[in-house]
Amino acid sequence: METKATRTGILAFRHARVLPCTGADPLDDATVVVEDGVIKDVVAGVSRVRADDTVDCRGRTLMPGLIDAHVHVCSLDVEVGREQRDYPTSLLAYAIGRVIGQTLDQGYTTVRDAGGADWGMKEAVDRGLIPGPRMFVSGRPLSQTGGHGDSRSRAQDSVGCLCGAHLGMVDNIADGVDGVRRAVRKQLRRGADAIKVMASGGVASPTDKLESLQYTDAELAAAVEEAAHAGTYVLAHAYSAEAIRVAVEAGVRSIEHGNFLDEPTAALMAARGTFLVPTFVAYEKLHEHGRALGFAPEKLAKLDDVLGAGLDGLVRARDAGVRIASGSDLLGPLAVHKTRELAIKAKVLGAAETLVATTRTNAELLGISAEVGTIEPGKRADLLVVDGDPLADITVLQDLEKLPVIVKAGAIHKRTF
Repeated sequence: METKATRTGILAFRHARVLPCTGADPLDDATVVVEDGVIKDVVAGVSRVRADDTVDCRGRTLMPGLIDAHVHVCSLDVEVGREQRDYPTSLLAYAIGRVIGQTLDQGYTTVRDAGGADWGMKEAVDRGLIPGPRMFVSGRPLSQTGGHGDSRSRAQDSVGCLCGAHLGMVDNIADGVDGVRRAVRKQLRRGADAIKVMASGGVASPTDKLESLQYTDAELAAAVEEAAHAGTYVLAHAYSAEAIRVAVEAGVRSIEHGNFLDEPTAALMAARGTFLVPTFVAYEKLHEHGRALGFAPEKLAKLDDVLGAGLDGLVRARDAGVRIASGSDLLGPLAVHKTRELAIKAKVLGAAETLVATTRTNAELLGISAEVGTIEPGKRADLLVVDGDPLADITVLQDLEKLPVIVKAGAIHKRTF
């Protein structure tokens, strides 16, 4: 098996069932030609191009690389922050590098890290120091005191020292408009591609309630304004309809999770063009394995509240015309289940729409739809060869053995035939 990324001059994928993820129907027995990492042609039938290397797909499906808009590559444990206590920084960095590589092995050629990953991890991939997907990072998420990003228990008063070279989900508490502006500017200075804010309570935080509103209108607007000044945007963790509404009105680009979305708020999101990034697999897998992995009982109780609510919210979002993207939000060892997210979404959206959400729409969210997300001439060659048909059975993407070829920007990361 070839696992080291390699690139040839002209690479041709022949006899493929091409699933472009543009919304168009698949092409059978088609040829896709890649030159210098870019898709040059998509031909129905056999192309006469002379290739330096040919992948005979033999009827397998050829589709764009998957995109996950909500990962946490630095979370090595289901209890956020435990890795800072148990790992020295050097060991933590190596472990994170392994997680990043495993993400590409799952067929994800692009990800947005929604908290924890920094510029250095992205740069390690770009320089070829470690294998991994194309990364967009949001650094340390902003939280109000006592909010979803405040990891202190009720018995703790002080916040850990942030003066060292800490990695991962380090607390980043910012209160008041000026405090929020300063915190946003600091994350931008440190290389964040986007800014993450905690706009409501969450499952993994120890002292807040799921339905709590976090950050005022003015604080959220300040974060959005500072991000916009730097040419980027804000993604907001939000569960309740009220928290979603406040965040959308402040101008955030995407709502993460959004389980308790109601019809009026869905209509508002659609009108504003706000993306929804559901993360259903995180709740499913925490429910199945959280207790055994040491997830705190009080957090498991909150998990029960969100577990069954999300699909109803997704129906409302779909019916309102909200732009539906896709994330996973899995923590620690549960990250191996990323692609299970697609099967859950497909219960509402169907396979074709789910695949578009996980490719084209996610690329639109990240602002790179001119570069990746579909199989079209001029796009970077982020490609998966699938031993099966994801339109007929989307669960085929969960089996790594059914992904015999993984290509990122024309470089072959994996090839088993």
